[in-house]
Amino acid sequence: MIGTIIYIIGIILCIKAVLEILKMNLSTGAKVISIIVLLLTSWIGLIVYYLYAKNHLTEWFK
Repeated sequence: MIGTIIYIIGIILCIKAVLEILKMNLSTGAKVISIIVLLLTSWIGLIVYYLYAKNHLTEWFK
């Protein structure tokens, strides 16, 4: 039961992060790379995205 709840929370956070990346002022390639890395790294990717990368993605892909 707890595992299912954690899994659902992870899916919701992934969807939210992907939608945030799609709204950013980045090139299509940068968006695709960011989304792929986020989805492939699962929870670690979500933690890094929300704690650090969210504010720095536009700088990294200039």
